[in-house]
Amino acid sequence: MNHVILAIESSCDETAASVLINGKIGSNVIAAQAVHQKYGGVVPELASRAHQRNIVPVVAQALEDAKVRKEDLTAVAFTQGPGLLGSLLVGASFAKAMALALNVPLVAVHHMQAHILAHFIDDPRPAFPFLCLTVSGGHTQIVRVDGYLDMEIIGQTQDDAVGEAFDKTAKMLGLPYPGGPLVDQYAAAGNPKAYAFPGVDMPGLDFSFSGIKTAILYFLRDHTAKNPNFVPEHLADICASVQYTLVNILLKKLRKAAAETGIREIAIAGGVSANRGLRDALNAAGRELGWQVYIPKFEYCTDNAAMIAVAAYYKAQAGQFSPQDVTPMPRMEW
Repeated sequence: MNHVILAIESSCDETAASVLINGKIGSNVIAAQAVHQKYGGVVPELASRAHQRNIVPVVAQALEDAKVRKEDLTAVAFTQGPGLLGSLLVGASFAKAMALALNVPLVAVHHMQAHILAHFIDDPRPAFPFLCLTVSGGHTQIVRVDGYLDMEIIGQTQDDAVGEAFDKTAKMLGLPYPGGPLVDQYAAAGNPKAYAFPGVDMPGLDFSFSGIKTAILYFLRDHTAKNPNFVPEHLADICASVQYTLVNILLKKLRKAAAETGIREIAIAGGVSANRGLRDALNAAGRELGWQVYIPKFEYCTDNAAMIAVAAYYKAQAGQFSPQDVTPMPRMEW
């Protein structure tokens, strides 16, 4: 069966649309929202309003880039959750209306599962089973993947996500939003062992990042009290040390998961998988332990609609379509 799927992603502050044609991505369009920069973080109401402005031109551009007419579509997919409710509603409402108008099926997609399935957009593709470290601003998980639609979380954060730790660190350092990538940028020029930060060793394969944020806050408070210019004078070393600590926490648990499961196919996904420190550390661990490592292209790490399209493709092949009364789920479970 031929599949021509329009996919929409609107879980946070990127309005994105992609067209997939028989398993291949034909277009991938993303509109970012600069409005949040002056607030130091995403403002949900402003995000949903921006989605309303962006969604029509973004979808039109995706169809044009793929050289596909609306009438050619065989399904419309969208991010059901998790995410910001107002943002999800815009994407879901648009997708449902378009599917209804075209009389084609609707496919609701789990955002984090889509991040994992981004590995099947291009070669090389992981073999089943594989482990995926899924890291973003809202999630930190180790997922065992036994099939396109067969996934199990075997470890996850019990409080904050690692992406939040990066972003909050950036905010404490006075870096503009989005700050996580800037921490990575400054870390490249710093000494990763200049300062030590404590990490909480959770039982099993779970994570905790709330404590390290508090430790960084007190560290900056104490050093700035002695030297008001401490942060600008030592910015690179601070960023490198924080990143080194966070990446080590992630890799320690991933090593443990690989040892316990015997799985040597290892992947990363989610926005934080764009972090160069994490990518380098994963590649180094792979060489040391004989892992086959899979890292997405940068364009498929952060939120995008191509990953939603690929996830929808496998769901459509399995006949997993959604009814018109499907609702967005901000805290969507696995």
